Amino acid sequence: MRFLYRASSWRTLFAGDFPPDPATLPELLAPLREALTTLGPNPGLADAYAWQPTLVEALVRLDLPGWRIAQLISDHNAWLTRRATRLAEIEMRGQGWGAAPVGYCVLVLGSGGRHESLLGPDQDNAMIIDDYPDARHVEIDGYFQSLGERFTERLDRAGIPLCSGHVMARWPMWRKRLGEWQRQLEIWSAERRVKRVQQANILLDFTPVHGDEALAEALRDWVVGRLPAAGLFLDEMAALLDEQPVALDRFGRLAGTLQGAPHERAINLKHQAMLPLVAAVRLLALRHAVRETDTRRRLATLVTRQAIDIGTCRELTAAHGRLQELLLAEQRRNLAAGRAADGWVDVSHLGEDQRLLLRHDLQRIRALQKRARRG
Repeated sequence: MRFLYRASSWRTLFAGDFPPDPATLPELLAPLREALTTLGPNPGLADAYAWQPTLVEALVRLDLPGWRIAQLISDHNAWLTRRATRLAEIEMRGQGWGAAPVGYCVLVLGSGGRHESLLGPDQDNAMIIDDYPDARHVEIDGYFQSLGERFTERLDRAGIPLCSGHVMARWPMWRKRLGEWQRQLEIWSAERRVKRVQQANILLDFTPVHGDEALAEALRDWVVGRLPAAGLFLDEMAALLDEQPVALDRFGRLAGTLQGAPHERAINLKHQAMLPLVAAVRLLALRHAVRETDTRRRLATLVTRQAIDIGTCRELTAAHGRLQELLLAEQRRNLAAGRAADGWVDVSHLGEDQRLLLRHDLQRIRALQKRARRG
C-alpha cells in the first residue's frame, strides 16, 4: 500500500514573504483578502499575533476544516518565531556580535511541532547547534544564549508568553549541539524514568522553523534509528498512558475531570481527548520508526508499517479532526465573549449527534491506548 502526500497550496501562505499583497488574491478568497487588508503590509510582531483570530475567522468563512485551520495557525506561529529570530540576529549584528559563529536550527515543539496548534499557545521551542570544539564553548554558546533570550523575549512581548515550564531555547536544557542532543536522548531513553520520558515526549514532536534544517533531519535520523530499540523507555511511555484517561466513565458515558473546570458542564477535551490520542500515536510511531511528527501523517504511515489497519486509521483521523473542530469552535466563542482560549468545551453547546460522535471518538482513542500499551 502506498500513500501519496499532496502538499496543499494553503501551506504556502506563510512559507515565503508574508503578508502577500491582498490585491493579488482572487475574489474566491475574499475573506482572506479582507483579513490581510486589515493586517497591513508591514505588521510588527505584536500586531501580527493579535491578528491571528481575524485570520481564523476568515478561514472559517472559507469553509476550511478545523484540522487545516490548525495547520495554518501553526504555520503562522512558525512565521512569528522565524521573524522574531531574524530580528534578534539583526539586532545582535548591530551590536557587534557578528553573524552566527556556526550553523544552528530553531525548532518548535509540542502542538506547533505537530502542526496542530489552536488559539492561545505559549512558547515551546528549542535549538540545535552544529557541533564545535569544547574549547570554543563559552564564545559560541554565549552567542546562542543571547539569541535564544532575545527571540523568546520578542515573542513574549508580542503576546506569546514564555513557557512556564522553561521549554525554550533561552535555557541550556533546550539549547544543545547536535551531538549533545543525541547523547541527551541516549540518557533519557536508557531506562524507565518518568521525568525523562516526559522530557523526551516534549522534544520528539519537533519541526524546524529557522536555520539549517539538515541539523533537524540529522537528529530525526538518530531518533528513528535508535529509539525503536529502547524497550524500557518505550515501556515507561506506555505506562504513562494510564495517566491520560479519556473523558468517559466506566459505562462509556461522557464524564471529564472537574479539577480546574470553569463550570460543571465543561470537559477538558485537550487533556482528556486530544493529548491521549496524540500520546498513543506518538508511542506507536516511535516503536515503528515513523519520521513524521503530525498525528494525521503518523497514522497514515502506521498503516504502511502494518501497525494499524486502514479502517482504524480513517476512524482516528476523523476523530482527530472532529476534536480540533470542537476545540476551535469553543475557543472562538470564548474569545468573542472576552474569555481565554483554552482546552475546555461546554458540552451544552453540543448537539445530540455531536455528543454521540464524541463518545464514539473517545472509545476509539481508549482502544488505541490499549493497542499502544501492548507494543
